[in-house]
Amino acid sequence: MKENVFRKNSIENLYTEPILEVRNLEIVFEKNGKKTQAVENVSFKLHRSEALGIVGESGSGKSVTSLAIMGLLDSSAKVSGEVIFHSSRFGEIDLLHLDEKAMREIRGGDIAMIFQDPMSSLNPVYTCGDQVMEAILLHQKDIAHKEGLPKDYVISKKEAKQRTLDLFKLVRLTSDDGRVTPGKIFHSYPHEISGGQKQRVMIAMALCAHPSLLIADEPTTALDVTVQKTILELMEILRHEQDAALMFITHDLGVIAEVADRVMVMYQGNVMEQDEVMNIFDSPTHPYTKGLLSCRPRLDFKLRQLPVVADFIQINESGEISEKDNIVHGMGDMILENVIHDFEIEERNEALAQQAPLLEVRNLSKYYYQRKGLFGTKRDPIKAVDDVSFVVYPGETVGLVGESGCGKTTLGRTILRLVEPSSGDIIFEGKRINDYNKNDMRALRESMQIIFQDPYSSLNPRLTVGRAILEPMRIHGILDNDQQRREKVMYLLEKVGLKPEHFNRYPHEFSGGQRQRVCIARTLGLQPKFIIADESVSALDVSVQAQVLNLLNDLKEEFGLTYIFISHDLSVVKFMADRMIVMNQGRIEEMGFSEQIYENPQTEYTQKLISAIPKGTLEQIYQAIGNRYEQRKKKLGIA
Repeated sequence: MKENVFRKNSIENLYTEPILEVRNLEIVFEKNGKKTQAVENVSFKLHRSEALGIVGESGSGKSVTSLAIMGLLDSSAKVSGEVIFHSSRFGEIDLLHLDEKAMREIRGGDIAMIFQDPMSSLNPVYTCGDQVMEAILLHQKDIAHKEGLPKDYVISKKEAKQRTLDLFKLVRLTSDDGRVTPGKIFHSYPHEISGGQKQRVMIAMALCAHPSLLIADEPTTALDVTVQKTILELMEILRHEQDAALMFITHDLGVIAEVADRVMVMYQGNVMEQDEVMNIFDSPTHPYTKGLLSCRPRLDFKLRQLPVVADFIQINESGEISEKDNIVHGMGDMILENVIHDFEIEERNEALAQQAPLLEVRNLSKYYYQRKGLFGTKRDPIKAVDDVSFVVYPGETVGLVGESGCGKTTLGRTILRLVEPSSGDIIFEGKRINDYNKNDMRALRESMQIIFQDPYSSLNPRLTVGRAILEPMRIHGILDNDQQRREKVMYLLEKVGLKPEHFNRYPHEFSGGQRQRVCIARTLGLQPKFIIADESVSALDVSVQAQVLNLLNDLKEEFGLTYIFISHDLSVVKFMADRMIVMNQGRIEEMGFSEQIYENPQTEYTQKLISAIPKGTLEQIYQAIGNRYEQRKKKLGIA
């Protein structure tokens, strides 16, 4: 019944005024005589106030397409086709034929962009307020035109400051307890505020000149679920209030389900499928889209292995993509064959608890002290980890979740004594390691390892990946000589899904997912018993994430590993973890078996975290479409 209602009154019928038309866009990069086709024959249309979600894996051409629209590609890029923009000031123009001076008139004023990493987009030596004020003063003509002010109207610095404060209030840079106010953010430097606050500063800057089109390139990728939810709600409100079109680029289909009216799926520079959001989720036609949808960790049941895109598609020698013959079109059969039943989960949990703990953490705390005044008087401590206790059993995966700043990473590093604890006990294999000296801890590193969040900064760019894996083995005296170690490295590379010939390549020659596999191989080289995975898949797109998660589980079974898995993505933790610890402000908020916490969270904080997860269910999409439909009708004055 619902489907017929939405098909009859398609939300597309409410978006009739085109704002952007991309026709046959081609982007080729040429370097050292070698040509690389990044985007091939891409066409789409976007209407005023409409939201288009562009989804695909890394390297699919999503971001390159947006940079071409903004005129931000370097000289190595050869761009052809048409990008027709309908400007309120200049009329219908082809952005690809504008010179840099003309493009600057469009960029920021008519089309604004929010980038993935706000820290690298904001200038660290200027306050957040000064940077937004600068954008307002730079776009005075655009603002005057769109607000109906005289052409010669001049915005004073005082007015620019007030506009900045109003924008900060608009993007909710406030808090009920008064600790966050627009004034405080105005005078803060980027490093002094959280990731979510930085992203809201970037949104305020993008909105300052009332753009007709807002391009958001992975704006919520590194944010925890509650901040992500706030940002998505904010962008939805602003889109309708300012009547701006939104191009939302992401690899997260759950996010797409909440914000997009239409979806465009890209793969290797080509458009695989375009349709209204409900049709994409309810009845995808392309096998690649089916694969992407299946890669997402499920919240309603637990799987042994996550499906990956390669399970659904095959590519022939000419590069054509087709669906594998043995795949059932409904996708359900493949998933149901992988389901872990409740009785299996209960049996595993009982077996794990009958063992002696591998790790015991007792009343562990880590405080940081700040000094103030001429004589360096101590302030009250910042309690990064506050009186935390738990155990981890051999072969278990314990998930550690919570918002940014809750103490997850500090707890993990304190357990490994990468930072020294303020108080409490860390007991590994029955021995208290707090008092170990440097030599003792170096020996213990063979058994206790960590996989960091950013694989690129974790690898030395001057070392080949083979040497990066081999060197720790040499330091710890693993095997008798370098020839044996080299053979072991080759074995580990194959074990994590890479090839022996990758031994002599450098980190920059690999994708993000491949670099993370190198880091996993380096960790395995020391034959550890216990590994802390700190946000190890948070920056990976959904299909690569599924491959790495499957790999971690396979390696756990093969090598008898034990994990603490740290993440802000609760759906990933549910797939990985036997038990889960929820942290908030340095303390344990809730602890228990993963299934029990998801089905019946006991604290208000845990309930808030779980409710913020983008689920991407059909019911949720129906609700989001209905809300947008009513908002748009109200905006247009339709009864």
